Amino acid sequence: QVQLVESGGGLVQAGDSLRLSCTASGHTFSSSTMAWFRQAPGKEREFVAATVWKFGNTYYDDTVKGRFTISGDGAKNTVYLQMNSLKPEDTAVYYCAADRYVVPVKIPGSYDYWGQGTQVTVSS
Repeated sequence: QVQLVESGGGLVQAGDSLRLSCTASGHTFSSSTMAWFRQAPGKEREFVAATVWKFGNTYYDDTVKGRFTISGDGAKNTVYLQMNSLKPEDTAVYYCAADRYVVPVKIPGSYDYWGQGTQVTVSS
């Protein structure tokens, strides 16, 4: 059974940094796609960042480009999201997603596996 467990969320002030972690168990995703999405109250789940480890590619939404960095540790089956210069509009529940294959990274329906989410709140 595949499980994704996120950690690292919290309450911070605008301009602060946080690092989210997502550890997968039950499958090695080092050759597949792992991503971060977020969902704010009353809004749809939206793409944040993704990595396709097989090709070493990373992808970012324009709203976080230059501030967020996705990285992975294949030995630990873990993907990270380093979030710098946080803004109040970054407030959301952040979800880790994974799939065994290379998938369209920005589409939530592409992913077979999801974590439970971790809350990130940025105060102004």
